[in-house]
Amino acid sequence: MLLSSLVAQASPLSEQQVQQLQGLVSQLNPIQQAWVSGYLAASAQLAGGALPQQPAASAAPAATLTILYGSQTGNARHVAEQLAAQAKAKQWAVNLMDMADYKANQLKNEQFLTIVTSTYGEGEPPENAEAFYKFLFSKKAPQLPQLKYAVLGLGDTSYEFFCKTAQDFDQRLAELGAKPLQGRQDLDVDYESAAISWNQALIEVLEPEFKESATPASGAQVIAWPGQTAAAASSFSKQQPFAAELYTNQKITGRDSSKDVRHIEISLAGSDLSYQPGDALGVYFDNDPALVRELLQITAIASTAPVRLGEQRLTIAEALTCQLELTQSYPAFVDKYAAAIGSEALKVLAADKTALRDYLAVRQIIDIVREYPGMPSAQQLVDALRKQQPRLYSIASSQAEVEDEVHLTVGVVRYDAFGSTHLGGASGFLAERLAEGDQVRVFVEKNDNFRLPVNDDTPIIMVGPGTGIAPFRAFLQEREQRGASGDNWLFFGNPHFTQDFLYQVELQRYLKQGLLSRLDVAFSRDQAEKIYVQHKLLKQGSDVFAWLERGAHLYICGDGNRMAKDVHQALLAIIQQHGGKSPEQAEQYLDELKQAKRYQKDVY
Repeated sequence: MLLSSLVAQASPLSEQQVQQLQGLVSQLNPIQQAWVSGYLAASAQLAGGALPQQPAASAAPAATLTILYGSQTGNARHVAEQLAAQAKAKQWAVNLMDMADYKANQLKNEQFLTIVTSTYGEGEPPENAEAFYKFLFSKKAPQLPQLKYAVLGLGDTSYEFFCKTAQDFDQRLAELGAKPLQGRQDLDVDYESAAISWNQALIEVLEPEFKESATPASGAQVIAWPGQTAAAASSFSKQQPFAAELYTNQKITGRDSSKDVRHIEISLAGSDLSYQPGDALGVYFDNDPALVRELLQITAIASTAPVRLGEQRLTIAEALTCQLELTQSYPAFVDKYAAAIGSEALKVLAADKTALRDYLAVRQIIDIVREYPGMPSAQQLVDALRKQQPRLYSIASSQAEVEDEVHLTVGVVRYDAFGSTHLGGASGFLAERLAEGDQVRVFVEKNDNFRLPVNDDTPIIMVGPGTGIAPFRAFLQEREQRGASGDNWLFFGNPHFTQDFLYQVELQRYLKQGLLSRLDVAFSRDQAEKIYVQHKLLKQGSDVFAWLERGAHLYICGDGNRMAKDVHQALLAIIQQHGGKSPEQAEQYLDELKQAKRYQKDVY
């Protein structure tokens, strides 16, 4: 291997640095390697290999647009990348960065800053924005009279704290003396066209600002997060998904289980799509034909009625089947549908935001239409519905092992309510309506904030109850293929051992052969007292802390509303008890792990 030969020669790198470099290179495709090569060459040149020519004393410094994104599912990253591309086309200097990688103490040196961010959970910043958010709201945050900024928020009006993180950033930057370039905009799930317009307006506002600064040389440098170049290896993306073939749909929970979990295998042959453990697969789906027929029947709309959807012209049946959201309900639908059918009762409900949120929490679109039947026009119904958004599933395989396949662990959303059975949009499509050999539209969504350690000797602790086991199956496959020597410890939980032990045979094989160093399971309903993964963590607290002290990386995947918070609290208790730290010191300990990318979460 090339790096091995470098070590044998007079290498300026230590042996540990070479091992880290080997680990990184092994994860990169040729395009990513080329990016890294160019980046290192430019860095070396600027560092002293060839000193840049000093500008004349009277010349103004070249302006740089810094674009930071806080993204939980990739949407904010995509919008930020589009803005960076537009700025690059103007030959502006651009610094595009994941917030997790931005050194917050550089903020005092910025002239032009754009933040594109989503909001997670109960108004919290996404995982990769937490450190920057805390810095900005701390006493360490500097006054920023020199800064001009813009903030774009992405969110979902179904949630109470819609775009709160963007609102917080906007307010705080203003408090620190920064001046807005243009007004903040908060965008709902169907954000694409509005984001394009906002980006374009910002470019126009920035144009005179950048003309006043010294014009950078042709081909101005764009410092970007390397992971974004990976998509260039394939022509398929969220905007242009790949029509993949379903190989396998296998139920992996028992006959008497309260859960229906499927192991899904999909072929990526012919796509050139690549992924890494930790990435997600975006899945587009067709709505249930029976649901479409009932909706048209209630509203008395002919299936062949023509409608417009953006620039498209199609029948309403086609729009309802493939393009529009029919399972997840949201406030904007109630507002528009109530106006379309002239329902005063529905308008009253829409006006009470708290009552409306509770109402929508247990209802799909069809439930609302059943309860409030009316006769909107075909176009009114289409205009009331929002564009379908793909569902993201953590990938449950390593491409090093399965090659041109991708595996998913899908929990089927199924429940009875209001006299009928309800199915989730994507999970119902994959489990019930897609036969083996049929096609499904997919794309890879990179997640560079949920990655295995570069050094294969590093131990890892994985906490993944239920379908949260998915990325850890990928982690174990990857570490087996790489011959990684680092210890692997998995905490898994589900209701019953006999019905819900996902991938039991595989995990027991990994345990027997030594790839899986330790396996702790929590089957919550197999005894009178409910036992969850956080209880298992606490029981093994001494060893958990010892692993962390020797450099282990810690990962959590699964439910973000309860499980991840309970696990976080358990970790704080472990650090306090076994590390002899105060509550504040324990929080700082975990914060430092996050900043070092040793504590990573993939929660939903």
